[in-house]
Amino acid sequence: MLPTCAPLTLTLPSDLRWLDMARMFVEAVCKAGALDQATTDAVVLATNEATSNIIRHAHQHQPDACLQIRCRFCEEGLEICLYDQGEPFDVAAVPTLNPAEIRLGGRGVFLMRRLMDELTSQPHGERGNVLRMVKRCAHRLPRTHCG
Repeated sequence: MLPTCAPLTLTLPSDLRWLDMARMFVEAVCKAGALDQATTDAVVLATNEATSNIIRHAHQHQPDACLQIRCRFCEEGLEICLYDQGEPFDVAAVPTLNPAEIRLGGRGVFLMRRLMDELTSQPHGERGNVLRMVKRCAHRLPRTHCG
């Protein structure tokens, strides 16, 4: 059984220019947990889509809003929670799209569902949401991460 670890957290302004930082952070977390490259790529892409959706839709390009990414290794794998300051949003209410349908945009939730093993959302605080994604995977954390 793995020890309980404090989450690794990154807080960013709600600006698309910070997407690279979000991707680098999540990639570094995956590498620290010794995840294979295919799993790392899936987690990074899902997080990129989630972060982009928060900035564009939840915060509607309001740079004074912040978002937070929390990564935590747990027994089943890697849990990533994204906290926003947007209006209530229920990811379960987003319809499943036909991937063969030709359309511009609207594939973020589809990709997150395909790439991650769990995807849920719930309100957080007076204004905001938490989007929880879990990727089931084997990982090896150095003891120095959790004590």
